[in-house]
Amino acid sequence: MISIRLPDGSIRSYDAPLAVSDVAASIGAGLARVALAGRVNGRLVDLSTQLSADVDLAIITDRDPEGVEILRHSTAHLLAHAVKELYPTAQVTIGPVIEDGFYYDFAYERPFTPEDLSSIERRMGEIAKRDLPVHRELMPRDAAVTYFENMGEHYKAQIIGSIPAGEDISLYRQGNFVDLCRGPHVPTTGKLKVFKLMRVAGAYWRGDSKNAMLTRVYGTAWGRKEDQEAYLHRLEEAEKRDHRRLAKQLDLFHLQDEAPGMVFWHPKGWALWQEVEQYLRKVYRDNGYQEVRCPQIIDRVLWEKSGHWANFHKNMFTTESESRDFAIKPMNCPGHVQIFNQGIKSYRDLPVRYGEFGSCHRNEPSGSLHGVMRVRGFTQDDGHIFCTEDQIQSEVSDFIRLLGTTYSDFGFSDVQYKLATRPEQRVGSDDVWDKAEAALRLALQNTGVPFEELPGEGAFYGPKIEFHLRDSIGRTWQCGTIQADFSMPGRLEASYVAEDNSRRVPVMLHRAIVGSLERFIGILIEHYSGALPLWLSPVQAVVMNISEGQADYVRKVEKTLHDQGFRVESDLRNEKITYKIREHSLQKVPYQLVVGDKEVQSGRVAVRGRGGEDHGPMSLEAFVERLQSEVAARSGSAG
Repeated sequence: MISIRLPDGSIRSYDAPLAVSDVAASIGAGLARVALAGRVNGRLVDLSTQLSADVDLAIITDRDPEGVEILRHSTAHLLAHAVKELYPTAQVTIGPVIEDGFYYDFAYERPFTPEDLSSIERRMGEIAKRDLPVHRELMPRDAAVTYFENMGEHYKAQIIGSIPAGEDISLYRQGNFVDLCRGPHVPTTGKLKVFKLMRVAGAYWRGDSKNAMLTRVYGTAWGRKEDQEAYLHRLEEAEKRDHRRLAKQLDLFHLQDEAPGMVFWHPKGWALWQEVEQYLRKVYRDNGYQEVRCPQIIDRVLWEKSGHWANFHKNMFTTESESRDFAIKPMNCPGHVQIFNQGIKSYRDLPVRYGEFGSCHRNEPSGSLHGVMRVRGFTQDDGHIFCTEDQIQSEVSDFIRLLGTTYSDFGFSDVQYKLATRPEQRVGSDDVWDKAEAALRLALQNTGVPFEELPGEGAFYGPKIEFHLRDSIGRTWQCGTIQADFSMPGRLEASYVAEDNSRRVPVMLHRAIVGSLERFIGILIEHYSGALPLWLSPVQAVVMNISEGQADYVRKVEKTLHDQGFRVESDLRNEKITYKIREHSLQKVPYQLVVGDKEVQSGRVAVRGRGGEDHGPMSLEAFVERLQSEVAARSGSAG
C-alpha cells in the first residue's frame, strides 16, 4: 500500500506503484487535464515519474510559478525543434528559462531575421498541434557525446563532455527531436499553446568573446492567453517609458562611445540627481550616519587583503605607477574599514555608521551596458555599520523601517524582501556564514515583513537582504540591500575594545538605500514616465508671456519664485502661447504660468497643471504656498 500526502494534508492510498499522472487522474479529470508536472518531496518531476513509496505530492499546473517555468522551458525545446525542422544544418546549444520567458542560442551560417522568426513561430504552432509525447531518456555520458557528435550537434557534445565521466545523461525526446535537459517537461507538446518569439540578438558561445558568435532567439510563454497579452502590454508601456528615450526628450543626460558605460549629465539631469542625493544625505544625518570620502585608486595589496582581488578582479579597472599595481575602486567597503581603523574604538562607540556617495567603476561587458541602468561608472549611496553581534538585530530592523519610509517618499509602496544566502565562491567558514544568515533571518522575522530566500545568491563575503521595488507597470527592481559581514573586518584588522578590555572584531553591515544613483534615477524616470513629482522635477514651473508687453512682469515672477528656492524658467520667445504650452507640456513641466495684460494688471498668474488642468488665476503668494505644500508632501502619482 502506497500513501500519498497532498498539499491540503489529505492522504490517498494506492495498492500498487503508479505515475504522478495517475494520481492526478484519480483526484479528478479536470486536474488531470491541466496537470503539467509533480512536486515529490519538494522536487519537481515529470508526470510520468513512478511513485513506489510513501511521498508528499503536489500536482503542478500553469497556475503555479513552477508550472509557468516548465511551460517556458518546454517551449524553448519547441523552438529548437522548429529550428531544426526548418534549418537542418543549424546547431542547438543552450536554451534556459529567463524572467518572463526563455531564449535559445543557435549556430547557423547566418543570423536569423524577423522574417525567419515568423516562420519559426508558425512551425512551433504546428509541432504543438501534433501533440507529440515528451519522453525522458537516460544515456551514459560517453555514449551521449558520441550520439550528438554523430548528429552534427558539436556544441551539445561539448556541453555533455564537460559533465563528469560515468554519469548518466538526461535527454528529452519529442518526435524526431532530442535535447539534453534535466527536466521536468510538459507531457506532450499539445500543452504549449501560448507563446511568442520576441527578438534575435548575438551571443558568444559560453559568453566568451574569443568564441564563435551565435544567434540568440528570445521568446515568451504563458499558461493563459490573457497573461501573455498583459505581459505584451507591459512591454509596450516599458518601451514608451524607456529612460534613454525620455532622457533625450527631457534633455537630462546622454552616453557616447568615447566613454562607454559613463554618463554625461546635462543641467536638468544634474538637478534631478542633486535632489535625490540631497534627500539621501538628510536621511544619513537623521539616522546617525557620518558622511565620509575615500580615495578612488587604492593599492592592489588592500584589495587582496579584503578578498576582492581573488573574487572580483576581472571586473576591476587597474593601473600601475612606480612599479605598484593599483585598482580603481569597484566598491567602498575596504576604504571605510581604513577609516574605522584610525584610532582606538571602544564598545561604547559602537555602532559606528559611515555613509558615502562613492564613485565606483566596474569593467562590465560592453554587451550588458544599458543606459543608466547598467553602467561602468556609477555612484553608490554606500554605507557601512560597524557593530557588535548583539546590535545586528536592532540595526537591521531599523534599516528595514528606514527603507520603507524612504521608498514611500519616492513613490514606491510595494516592497518585496528577499534573503540571499551563501554562494559557492565565498570567504569565511561555514560557522561564520551560519551565524550571519541566522542574524539577518531573525531581523526580518522580528520586523514582521514577509520574505523569501534566494539560496546561493549572497555576496562572496556575506549573506544579504535585498529590497525589491515594484514600479507603476508591475516590474520589480532590486535597489536597497543590507549584508552581514563577519569576515572582511578581521581580514582588514578592524577591532574594538570590548567591555572586558579584550580586542574583538566588529561585525560589518554593508548597506545601500537606493544602490547606484544612476540606476535609481533611471528607475524613477520610467516609474513616472518622465512626469516626475514636483519635488524631483528639474524644472518645477515655467513662466510664459502672451506678448512682449508682459516681459518685465514675467522676469519679476521668475525672480520671485527663484528667490523662494524653486527651479523656474521663463519663456519670452516670440511664439504663440499655444505653441509654448504644447512644447512645455512635452517637457512634462509640472506647472505653466501664463501671463497676459490682465495678469499684469491684477498682479496674478494664470496657472496650468501638467495634465492640462486649469487652476485659474492665482496670486504669487497663493502659488508659492501651493508649491511649498506639494514639495513638503513629496506627493506624486506614477502612471
